[in-house]
Amino acid sequence: MNILIFGPNGSGKGTQGAIVKDKFKIQHIESGVIFRENIKNGTELGKKAKSYIDKGDLVPDDITIPMILNRLQQADCQKGWLLDGFPRNKVQAKKLDESLKEAGIKLNFVIEISLDRETAKNRIMGRRLCANDNNHPNNIFIDAIKPNGDKCRVCGGVLSTRNDDQDEAAINKRHDIYYDSEIGTLASAHYFKDLAATSKDIKYIILDGKPGVKEVSQALLSKL
Repeated sequence: MNILIFGPNGSGKGTQGAIVKDKFKIQHIESGVIFRENIKNGTELGKKAKSYIDKGDLVPDDITIPMILNRLQQADCQKGWLLDGFPRNKVQAKKLDESLKEAGIKLNFVIEISLDRETAKNRIMGRRLCANDNNHPNNIFIDAIKPNGDKCRVCGGVLSTRNDDQDEAAINKRHDIYYDSEIGTLASAHYFKDLAATSKDIKYIILDGKPGVKEVSQALLSKL
């Protein structure tokens, strides 16, 4: 089972990806991790990528896509994979599609977690971290996990915020890229949506991201 997953920051994409990984025993592949591992291990592609990163430039697709394909072809991906964080634009979607086909790798499912921009931003800015356990869910904008004032709803611990969660300009910049349905990340998702409409091999799944984690995961697992 090979899967692409799309969703804006704040949609719970990472959480749902982890649930799918555990349920189907497949690898959850994050594009950022692939970069870090290649650079850390000093691979030829990693060295090339680092030369661009050190200059503050974007790494070209002809370096990024081979890195991703190499990872998807490793032994631990034989039972399947879920790719998270790539492609980010329509051009990359087309190149990835072509590269997967050339490598003989079949894509089975594409998941899009749909969530309006305002709700996604509120969820990011509403996250609160418990001093006792960061995994305790607390969010001032989600009724089901709203904290008790400034105390953790689970254990009563002191809550704090992450600086990047409160950087509205940075959140808006990331969302500008994601919600661009002409050339951005949403356009890349819709590239695969169009493919699925004419292909028996690919199934495109759209999920409403507004309900809680449990409800979204139940809807997702029922469709896989």
